[in-house]
Amino acid sequence: MIAAIVQARMTSTRLPGKVLKEVMGRPLLSYQIERLEKIGEINKIIIATTINKEDNLIIKLCEKEKVPYYRGSEDDVLDRYYEAAKKFGVDHILRITADCPLIDPEICSHVIKVYFGSEVDYVHTGPTFAEGIDCEIMSFRALEKAWQEARLKSEREHVTRYFYNHPELFTEVALTNKTDDNKYRFTVDNYEDFLVVKAILEALYSKSSKLFSANEIKEFLDIHPDVLSLNAHVKRNEGLMKSLKED
Repeated sequence: MIAAIVQARMTSTRLPGKVLKEVMGRPLLSYQIERLEKIGEINKIIIATTINKEDNLIIKLCEKEKVPYYRGSEDDVLDRYYEAAKKFGVDHILRITADCPLIDPEICSHVIKVYFGSEVDYVHTGPTFAEGIDCEIMSFRALEKAWQEARLKSEREHVTRYFYNHPELFTEVALTNKTDDNKYRFTVDNYEDFLVVKAILEALYSKSSKLFSANEIKEFLDIHPDVLSLNAHVKRNEGLMKSLKED
């Protein structure tokens, strides 16, 4: 079975409650679920949240959206993924973070197709993709190996960090985008990010197409440099950099 497992929690340090912040009366996580449902290759969407009481609100949304969930460790996200995959019998895990509400189903499908066509342990989007459509797929076997052997704090907090640290143990494909879209950022880590995503949703979702593509988002941002510049100062992978310093 192939499942998209989404890590989501309410206690983000930079923007608490971001995954349920509303645009046009609807939580960001709900938009993301709708987009993930359009990935034809996956059999299930699972929300992997924590046992914190604050995340009871995420569980309420899961029940409303009829999406299965798993509750586990807040800090050991690797364990949360492993236990979620084991609970639901997942063979191949498409890892998604809830701070990417505008995930592109077509890009996710491409990542999955490359994974099965390459017969590797792990396939992921590289830094030439816009930040906000990041996705990666791995085998349960590879995830289990990382879960058994990872020791560093960063390797437990960031699910595939052990893969990066031990390339001799895993086969992988890092995808390169057709164009370098590194300047585009429509993930949600802080309030400026939220303003960008809010502007995108209000402009594009309210039109006829609910599932606008990453290319349409880029076109909108190119036409509206005032929106593009709102979060241009934010460094990519800031959370990971912080975690690596703490190792």
